Amino acid sequence: MERRDLMKMLATMPMGALALSHSEIADAAEHVHKLMDEREQSAPPKPYVPKWFQPLEWRTARVLADIVFPRDAVSGSATDAGVPEFLDFVVVYYPGHQPRMREGLGWINAESRTRFGVLFPDAKPAQRIAIVEDIAWPAKAKPEHMPGVRFFNAFRDLCAGGFYTSRIGVKDIGYMGNVPQAAWSGCPAPARKQLGVE
Repeated sequence: MERRDLMKMLATMPMGALALSHSEIADAAEHVHKLMDEREQSAPPKPYVPKWFQPLEWRTARVLADIVFPRDAVSGSATDAGVPEFLDFVVVYYPGHQPRMREGLGWINAESRTRFGVLFPDAKPAQRIAIVEDIAWPAKAKPEHMPGVRFFNAFRDLCAGGFYTSRIGVKDIGYMGNVPQAAWSGCPAPARKQLGVE
């Protein structure tokens, strides 16, 4: 299964698995939509200045978010969708996430420096993926990687919340709601057949 397909599947699951409630995700998404609109309307576009992240943390979060949601032929990356801005909003307005985010980003940079002699954002793409592969699968992770596993799983969940509430993510998942319909002819026949309803 492709990574983006897996993330789509996770996004359609009940949000109870995420660390944020539906209303918290909606608040953060609304905030990011306004930021993205303001950025698009200004000429030249204004760069976003994070309110909580330190410069290295911001670079790391952006690189890591784009590993979770890379740009593909269908849609943009996490940074294109405003996911890092979403993360910044979350940690500012829901400060319970701050310790895990700071410790986790610190862990991933320390791990990269130990393995490769450079910070995570400065590592080669294959080196970054090697670290992520070691922390992305809890059942296969080594005990010494468990702090990274706990961080990455929470980070990935937050990224999914941010990506699939962005305009890019809504389009990527094929969401058809919130569109006026001139007429409604009922549930399509293939869907009724799949559900066993005639």
